[in-house]
Amino acid sequence: MDYEAFFSGHLRRLHDEGRYRVFAELERIAGAFPRARFHRAGEPPRDVTVWCSNDYLAMGQHPVVLEAMQATIGAQGSGAGGTRNISGTNTMHVALERELASLHRKEAALVFTSGYVANETTLQTLGALLPGCEIYSDAFNHASMIAGIRHSGAARRVFPHNDVAQLESLLASADPAAPKIVAFESVYSMDGDVAPIGELCDLAHRYGALTYLDEVHAVGMYGAQGGGVAERDGVLDKVDIVQGTLAKAFGVVGGYIASTAATVDFVRSCGSGFIFSTSMPPAIAAGALASIRYVRSHPELRVRHQERAATLKRRLSAAGLPVMPSTTHIVPVFVGDAALAKQASDLLMDRHAIYVQPINYPTVPRGTERLRITPTPLHTDEHVARLVDALQDVWQSLGLAARAAAE
Repeated sequence: MDYEAFFSGHLRRLHDEGRYRVFAELERIAGAFPRARFHRAGEPPRDVTVWCSNDYLAMGQHPVVLEAMQATIGAQGSGAGGTRNISGTNTMHVALERELASLHRKEAALVFTSGYVANETTLQTLGALLPGCEIYSDAFNHASMIAGIRHSGAARRVFPHNDVAQLESLLASADPAAPKIVAFESVYSMDGDVAPIGELCDLAHRYGALTYLDEVHAVGMYGAQGGGVAERDGVLDKVDIVQGTLAKAFGVVGGYIASTAATVDFVRSCGSGFIFSTSMPPAIAAGALASIRYVRSHPELRVRHQERAATLKRRLSAAGLPVMPSTTHIVPVFVGDAALAKQASDLLMDRHAIYVQPINYPTVPRGTERLRITPTPLHTDEHVARLVDALQDVWQSLGLAARAAAE
């Protein structure tokens, strides 16, 4: 087989469809978020405003996080030394897991190197080792959840997005004695909608299933202390396993689960994605711990974040721009064509020094391509006004307004 020809041909098709992923080279500037420095070959660096970061609360550059990380590097060095089984569990890992368990009001927590690894490892381990396990998965679940379920070898049942009735139909037809897991997210990051957590949990438990909730796009931003949508909705006690990330609202990197002590110990003892992965550097754990503690005790961050999202949606709608329905901080603006979404992103950067990445298939279905905007507490009214003006200019230049009207 001509491997190079195969790879080149596939990449060429991605280019032709407008789906080839181009990474913007950005240099983050401590203390200047949402400003960053954009680098492009052959051009001098220039400052741009970032409107699509998952650093939702701008904690990635907060002094309390930076100071904790710097102090820990000075005290403990850069790396963890290997896996926790080989090199031991660092004191910062222990403190971080205690804090996460407290955040979600669970008995224990376990930290992974990423949210992807947390999802894949936990679902794979549970699905593979629970005898005859069946996993019921929301159709819009994240790729990491899908990968874990597939790799587990467990029977997989997919129910339509947020469709409680269809899930009940599937559960009712299953073997009552079979172990079951119902896996879903709280905030779905491309559309910005929310799962009916309480209903899904009540239904799952009625049929003897465990509930597995991905709160990646909600931890830190919802609930009195930032415990996620489940905390906000008063249903934390109904969720058997919570999965979250340290890489979004908390501003560092890593993932975790929180559950009963036995569940967490089972995954710790049997999950190959945890056992054989070098553990998180102590400085990262220290930064995450400092961030969580700060976010828990500063609810005004969440208030400001929600106000910024609501303000941006209102301004975009008033300007006639196609904001997709969203009940959360995710602000998707519909384009409907991969090539046009890429052109819109390029024009925003080149003309207006605004960075918003296009979202294309397979992240979203074909024909629903969009720009996904994520306001933060540090985006000012001036930033909002500039973004709205820039989007209007781009929509006019690309004929997107006329195209939408014709459709």
